Amino acid sequence: MTLLSVWSPALAGDLIGQASIIDGDTLEIHGTRIRLWGIDAPESSQLCRDEDSTLYRCGAKAASDLDAFIARRPVNCMPISLDQYGRTVATCSAGSTDLGEWLVRSGLALDWRHFSKGRYEAAQRDAERTGRGIWSGSYVAPWLYRACTRANGSPTSCSDDANAHP
Repeated sequence: MTLLSVWSPALAGDLIGQASIIDGDTLEIHGTRIRLWGIDAPESSQLCRDEDSTLYRCGAKAASDLDAFIARRPVNCMPISLDQYGRTVATCSAGSTDLGEWLVRSGLALDWRHFSKGRYEAAQRDAERTGRGIWSGSYVAPWLYRACTRANGSPTSCSDDANAHP
């Protein structure tokens, strides 16, 4: 089984091309779904609060801003592994910019230390310090939001102030 995944077309080499944005941390190139390594962006349906405590779709904003940043430039992804859903997990860049770092530094995603081992920690500190993106108000970490929605099935209750990071 391991030999099969090593020779999987999804891991055969770098993936380069026009990217379609699926959500804030997932894209697709040439029909291959790619999960950005080391980060976690809010889910598409996830709500956050801005500096005025107004609810907004922070997951949709992450996807939209990523799409605008890439601006139809070719994206280069270096596969690392496959995730539990069969997606290629990779670091990706547009030009010389690491998309994971850009998302975290822009406050559109979090450094997922469990996987990144802190690779994007400095970018996250910078976003938090300057109040960019989700750091301007309150949010629920995406991994906690997913666990909450799986447990009780209500996205609204998972976005409330009891679960939010100030």
